[in-house]
Amino acid sequence: MDFLVVLVVTLAAVFVLHDPIKKAPVLFYALSVLAVALLFAGAYGLLGKWWTPGIMLVQRCMIAFALFTIVMFTGALPRDLSAAKMLRSIRSELSIVACILCLGHVCMYLAPYALRAIAGSMGTSMLVSFIVAMLLFVLLLVLGATSFGVVKRRMSSAAWKNVQRFAYAFFGLAYVHLMFMLAPSAVLGGMQAQVSVAIYSAVIVSYAVLRLYRAWKDRSLGIGSSDSPALDPKGDSPKTQEAF
Repeated sequence: MDFLVVLVVTLAAVFVLHDPIKKAPVLFYALSVLAVALLFAGAYGLLGKWWTPGIMLVQRCMIAFALFTIVMFTGALPRDLSAAKMLRSIRSELSIVACILCLGHVCMYLAPYALRAIAGSMGTSMLVSFIVAMLLFVLLLVLGATSFGVVKRRMSSAAWKNVQRFAYAFFGLAYVHLMFMLAPSAVLGGMQAQVSVAIYSAVIVSYAVLRLYRAWKDRSLGIGSSDSPALDPKGDSPKTQEAF
């Protein structure tokens, strides 16, 4: 239930802050870095209890996953929907913010979980989740880097589009990672874990249905499977915003 609340609040904030995000994305990148810095400061006991709720949202990757969800659903919504057009215009910026926040989550857990994996003290479910997390980390670096305009300009349209298609794998693996993390508690009857499994599953299934419908609709209209072309920063070739 927590994630559902975070998703709704994040979506509302994205619409309210659309213009500032579009005009000054670097400010939001800086705020994301600050949020990660506060996460580590809080982990080392340098902050008071007032920061705990906000820190937990970053530490548990809730805000990041909410932003990734918004980014992915944007590519599955009808082309002519005004809300989708608005979100599509800041899709790359939202992706970069999400990647920065997600990197904070990864850095927080990477060392301790890697040591447990090496020591062989992880259960099967946790070990699989950790392996998936490492794959996600690699995809996160690639997708995050290619979301920056300076990188886009150095890539051909076809290459950039092909790389961005890995976003589908990223979103799916993120769900697998979450399921393996939640599974032990859910199987033992943990109500909160069971509710979380149901919510995350509903999100991923809804996305899959909408994306397949969008692909079918585009194909029936003779339109390519990607999003509407967006002129790249060079202005000399179209680069479609497929996912990230």
